[in-house]
Amino acid sequence: MTPFVRNLLILAAVAVVIVLLNLQTAVITAGLLLRIAFVIAIAVVVYFYWRDFGRREISTWPQRAAWVFYSAAALLVVDIGWWMLGGLAGRNLLVAILVAAACGYAGYRTWRDQRNLA
Repeated sequence: MTPFVRNLLILAAVAVVIVLLNLQTAVITAGLLLRIAFVIAIAVVVYFYWRDFGRREISTWPQRAAWVFYSAAALLVVDIGWWMLGGLAGRNLLVAILVAAACGYAGYRTWRDQRNLA
């Protein structure tokens, strides 16, 4: 038996157990918890990157530029969290993409302007 067939049989057995024992709610809950854990893991990585590299550079910027940059970053975090936890479709998805693009543009433009001034 090839490993591919063996893995398909294991997956089928797990699916049968979930259906027979009526564990769909537990699987949905575990999926939601994994989504939340993934968002938290991304946030921790971004925070460590900011702490090690970004904080020193941004502290030299004018107050308005730093405020715009941090506001764009905060709105982007909220937007990504809404996107990942909400399961967006239709107009909500379009709005989420437009907000993410606007935040990215504002952050990049502010960063680029401050780099060109130095």
